[in-house]
Amino acid sequence: MKNFAAIFQIKGYVFMDLLHSIGELGRRLLARRQSLATAESCTGGWIAKACTDVPGSSSWFDRGFVTYSNEAKQEMLGVREQTLNEFGAVSSETVSEMALGTIERSKADMAVSVSGIAGPGGGSVSKPVGTVFMAIAQRDGSLKVFECHFEGDRDSVRLQTVEKAITELLLCLKD
Repeated sequence: MKNFAAIFQIKGYVFMDLLHSIGELGRRLLARRQSLATAESCTGGWIAKACTDVPGSSSWFDRGFVTYSNEAKQEMLGVREQTLNEFGAVSSETVSEMALGTIERSKADMAVSVSGIAGPGGGSVSKPVGTVFMAIAQRDGSLKVFECHFEGDRDSVRLQTVEKAITELLLCLKD
């Protein structure tokens, strides 16, 4: 089992200490008496897995939805077929609906959603491999959307997505 307690490197990319950062995320959520849920496509549940790697996360992590297919996004999160047809699964519109749907379908106060093209195939001129959209919704109605462009192989893109999600969640909970 990998230990995320140390900074580690994958194919030339150095990543932050995830365990420490996620522990801080949990502390901030607990201080606010809030909880988190995730809706993941390209990361396949990696954000939820990283959160639940932290002992005591059951006190602040509500649930995770892995919605890899468009049908799962629609059935589990209420993403509209029109949104998927018009903008695609990898879009700000889709991750917005995913995050808002996660808030509606969970007890969480905060939700993060991600959808992207991790590669090696699937990219296009307008959305090359490494393109990831992310949204953070809060029960108070706030919504932030991010467009990211990561480099590297499939694992690197996915790990950078997890890191970015945790970083942005921490920023949303800044004291």
